[in-house]
Amino acid sequence: MRLNRFWVMLLAPMFAGPAMAAGNLHMISHPLAITALVLFVVAYGFVIAEEFIHMRKSKPVIFASGVIWVLVSIVAGQGDGGPQLLERAVDHNVTEYAALFLFLLTAMIYINALTDCNVFEKLRAVLVQKGFSFRSLFWITGCLAFFISPVADNLTTALLMGAVVLAVGADSPRFVSLAFINIVIAANAGGAFSPFGDITTLMVWQSGKADFIEFFALFLPAVVNFVVPATIMSFAVPRITPAPIDEHVQMKRGARRICILFFCTIATAVGFKQFLHLPPFLGMMTGLSYLMLFSYYIKITEHGTEGPAEFNIFNKVARAEWDTLLFFFGVIFCVGGLGTLGYLAQVSLVMYEGWGATTANIIVGVLSALVDNIPVMFAVLTMNPTMSHDQWLLVTLTAGVGGSLLSVGSAAGVALMGQSKGLYTFFGHLKWSWAIALGYMASILCHMLLADML
Repeated sequence: MRLNRFWVMLLAPMFAGPAMAAGNLHMISHPLAITALVLFVVAYGFVIAEEFIHMRKSKPVIFASGVIWVLVSIVAGQGDGGPQLLERAVDHNVTEYAALFLFLLTAMIYINALTDCNVFEKLRAVLVQKGFSFRSLFWITGCLAFFISPVADNLTTALLMGAVVLAVGADSPRFVSLAFINIVIAANAGGAFSPFGDITTLMVWQSGKADFIEFFALFLPAVVNFVVPATIMSFAVPRITPAPIDEHVQMKRGARRICILFFCTIATAVGFKQFLHLPPFLGMMTGLSYLMLFSYYIKITEHGTEGPAEFNIFNKVARAEWDTLLFFFGVIFCVGGLGTLGYLAQVSLVMYEGWGATTANIIVGVLSALVDNIPVMFAVLTMNPTMSHDQWLLVTLTAGVGGSLLSVGSAAGVALMGQSKGLYTFFGHLKWSWAIALGYMASILCHMLLADML
């Protein structure tokens, strides 16, 4: 069903009339252009089926991106000005990917360093020792996921909170399922109001569509998105208080200082963008140097104290989520190639000029549950439709939280399905999609009301 609807979304613009946007080849009816489109859909079908075929998602999209640009090059060579446009398009996509790659690489290295120092394990151990009731734990893990994901990514946040839920509630499948759904919603909602919380918000921030502070206008809509379904589901949580688990975890040397350095890195990235008008990735790379220098300090002052035998920063680089980083490359170049052929201009014509910005942006959120919010948001940014600042914030919100509608709509949901070992499933999540949809629409309404008031 997801693939069929994606086909409709991409193929519909072919029948919408001649291309109108500048900056592309206007060749959507060319046989090679149609071949490129079909190739992308097939490649993304393999991405969607990753859970079942166990092939990493980066492999099909990287292959497709290379072949698509070969086809784009052939098409470009058949028209006047094609080679020059091709060169500009490639340079633009390389710049977009490089900025995203360097930003995310730094964030991943910091998260790996915090994980190695047992920061997240310490938080998990503290929670399982307290002896909270299932209902209290339902709200605590949800709220923590909401407030941790704006700083860490929603995948790491979901796995951390999921470990807490499994540690205390593995004997109650009903509680685990409800708590995992709640964590997915909370992690996605929390990431929607911070440039550091989700790839889509990061892309919007780096593209200059909104300043760092302006994203916090989405805080209340994000809260509504989380609280509405959480309140509904909380009545179904079992009224049981499990016995506390005696577990003690010791954080390693330097853990607290790495936390401080991570926040300093975030502050540096924000300062570079807001005050120096430099790309955020430069601030993040500068912040990476803080950790690299601190790792040197740890190594030269290690004299039998508790901690790692060697704090090697390049081990953290090696353990970055390379499949994810390479997947972003494939997606950006696949979508960029289709945009160069003219498909995104037609999608923009149909959606934003035909349906209107509000309707289009709401549908973008639904599509992010069916496909993935990263290619959808990159496509919107590449289209660059003319719309108000409030509408750019709206599409940031919908793309960020729309993935909660289905368990496969976000990395957090997919990861928790694997972690739960059958206790949290696609259909278990689907059972509560109506409540999640109420939260989705309520958050949109909240944003629109706040926009009118301000």
